[in-house]
This record gives sequence, structure tokens and C-alpha cells, in this order.
Amino acid sequence: MNKELQPKPYQWLAWIATAILLVAATMAAFNMYPYYSYAFTVANGLWVLIGVLWKEKSLIVLNAGLTIIYLAGLFAQ
Repeated sequence: MNKELQPKPYQWLAWIATAILLVAATMAAFNMYPYYSYAFTVANGLWVLIGVLWKEKSLIVLNAGLTIIYLAGLFAQ
């Protein structure tokens, strides 16, 4: 059983979304409101797209929920 691991498609997009998440977390740590909320919204929105492309329901549910939470917070201001 010698199976080679195949990279998932759109791996580059996942890395971009991950980088944006790290930037957003750094901005949140330094209380850069509302910019970190925008960054989290973009990153989680990208992860929703990646979840759809990869057909990963857990990614879709988690990141759609987080996107809705961040948008609710932004609109509440």
C-alpha cells in the first residue's frame, strides 16, 4: 500500500486565507478595531469558499458561522 499524498486543489488559496487569519489575530491582539474584524471576515469568507471547493462541510459550517458573527458585530456598531 504505497499511496502518495496528493495536494488538495486550491492549496494556494488556503495559504492566503491562513495568512490573513494570522494578520487578523495579530491586529486583534493589538486592539486594532474595526480592522481586525474586516480581516477576520475576509479570511473566514475565503475559508467558506475553500470548504465548498474541497467539499468539506465542517469548514463551511465553522467559517460561515464565524463570518456571520463578525458581520453582525460590524453592523451592530
